[in-house]
Formats: sequence, structure tokens, C-alpha cells
Amino acid sequence: MRCSEAVDVLTVFTALTVRASGSPRGKGEYRWEPTVPVTRSERERWDERYRTEEFEPSTSPSPLLRAYIDTLPSGRALDVATGTGRNALALAENGHAVDAIDISGEALKRAREHERERYREREHGDGSEQSGEDSLAIEWVRADIDEYDFSESTYAAINVSYYHGLDRLTDIKRALKPGGMLLYEHHLRSADPVESGPSTDRFRFGSNELLRACLDLTILRYEERTTERDGRTGARVYLLARRSSGPAQTYPREPTPIE
Repeated sequence: MRCSEAVDVLTVFTALTVRASGSPRGKGEYRWEPTVPVTRSERERWDERYRTEEFEPSTSPSPLLRAYIDTLPSGRALDVATGTGRNALALAENGHAVDAIDISGEALKRAREHERERYREREHGDGSEQSGEDSLAIEWVRADIDEYDFSESTYAAINVSYYHGLDRLTDIKRALKPGGMLLYEHHLRSADPVESGPSTDRFRFGSNELLRACLDLTILRYEERTTERDGRTGARVYLLARRSSGPAQTYPREPTPIE
């Protein structure tokens, strides 16, 4: 999970008007999920991190999503712990309507700005300001994922990148439509020294822990391995699974290797 320890809990109310279908959102607009408890210390910790100009998360989609995005079924997608929206934007540009959830309002402000930039580049080529709609089909939702009410059988694809939430995994899997696909990428505990990821094993998966938690799905790809990114060594797990059953399945063709 993204959680530290709970210090103060409040109830979030709808602070911004949710746009009507087809109408443009205002500058910086996102939806606050009503009646969802949010841990004040956790929210403020992430807001402060995203408020810092030196903190610049990657704008490229996760390697797992990048490898399989063209094989995902059509339909609505969910991006869990979206951060500044790199994966939600990739899904939207691939034709999905997307719900993108994060606890940090500061992260979602950045995500909304990236959305405007990408929309203008796609529609106008030069990123120049134009009148009218300036958004992709993304609903940005500020909510505590540890308490979020996932809608059952709703999504054709769910992406989870770097959220340690086995206690929410049952609900996340139930949110898949039959035939829907789950993509999950996270840090692993490692016997070798690693330089990226959480400073404590508490927020890392153990070996095969994610695999065992998803055996009620059809596992299409599962890897645990050491990685090198931005000059830092890490240990990561990659899972691709589908909500389907039976001895005879369809399988995606081998994609570009996960880098």
C-alpha cells in the first residue's frame, strides 16, 4: 500500500463539480470521492512529495503496460495509484475511457496538466492553446485506495503500478469484467542489495506472493527479476492475468520484452 501509519482521518466531500458527460473540465479539476475516509498524514505526505519540483516521476508508461497495451480488450480501464497519470494517459490514448485514482491532489494536478499538454499535442500538433475541450477520456479521482469502493465487473483492464495492496486485491479483481485483464508491477524483497523502491520490506512483495494471490485468474505472464533503471538496481515483479476460467484459453502473442 502507499500508506504510512494512520494519524488523522477525515471524510472527503465533493469539493469540485463533477463534469457532466461531454462537458469540459475546468483548470485543475478532478473528482473528490465523497464519503471516502482519507488518512491525513498519508495524503499530506504524498502531496508534499509531489509539490517538490525536484520530484519528477517518469512520464513513460510502465514497461508491463507498454508491452501489452495493444492486446488489452476494449472497454473502460482503471489505473490504481495513478500518480501523475503516465499509465492513465497511455490507456486513454489507446482508446480506453479511464478512471484514474490517487490519494494525492498534488499528483492529480500534475496529471491533469500532462493530460492537457498531451491533448493539445495530439489535436493541434504544437501544444498551442486552443479554445474548447482540452481533455482525454479520463476521470481523475482523488481517494484513499485502501478504502475505495471498487465497482464490480466494470473494467476491461486494470493497471496497478507500485501499490502494495494485497488486502485490496480481491476487490480489485472483482472489478474486472469477465475477460478483463489485470496488469500489476511492484517491488520485491531481495536477498541482494537493491537501490530502488521502498526502504523497508514491509511495502515489498515476497517471492511468489503476488502469484499466489492471483491464482483465481488465468495467469498469462509472471516474472520476478532484477532490473536496472536510471542507473539503479531494483527487484521487480510483473504479472499479467485475465478474469477467465477453464482448461482451454486464448493467449497473447509474445510481446516486446519488458525493459
